[in-house]
Amino acid sequence: MFTGIVEELGEITAVENLGDASRFRLRGPVVTEGAQHGDSIAVNGVCLTVVEHEGDEFTADVMAETLKRSSLGALTVGSRVNLERPMAVGARLGGHIVQGHVDGTGQILARTPSENWEIVKVSLPADLTRYVVEKGSITVDGISLTVVDAGADHFTVSLIPTTLALTTLGHKQPGDPVNLEVDVVAKYVERLLGDRVQGATK
Repeated sequence: MFTGIVEELGEITAVENLGDASRFRLRGPVVTEGAQHGDSIAVNGVCLTVVEHEGDEFTADVMAETLKRSSLGALTVGSRVNLERPMAVGARLGGHIVQGHVDGTGQILARTPSENWEIVKVSLPADLTRYVVEKGSITVDGISLTVVDAGADHFTVSLIPTTLALTTLGHKQPGDPVNLEVDVVAKYVERLLGDRVQGATK
């Protein structure tokens, strides 16, 4: 489990095509400290498994299904990525519960700068609309954010200078893809209420 609090801005240093998968080599001095084979690291919100670790770099295999359902397939050598290790037991939950399982992808639609923050508008797939509410939580490229406005096909988030400086959202431009993970609590509530409604109609 992750929290959506990005630990560092890493970099893709190599991409190897494995046919039905890709192997990424990533640089991240913070997340690789003490890393071992089999550990999990979230890369732009996607939970990946460490295959090899050497120095401040690690490799991870990304299956075709993950490449298809996330924005990782668009990454190339030199791409910057948000990195986060799983939350330690007993640690503070600084963001919200993040699984590292991408529900869909959106695109940056617009950026509106202000004096001390920036509003970013992101497209929202139709099948995820019901899970996104004003002042609710959403994960964008692995970043735990609060929804400012929730529309039928988009939402907006307000980014403080720290988020702009230390994550990929400080650099992404309109048209760029982002990974989206909705609040898992909303999905559980939907399932539980759905089962109750079905039971009441039987």
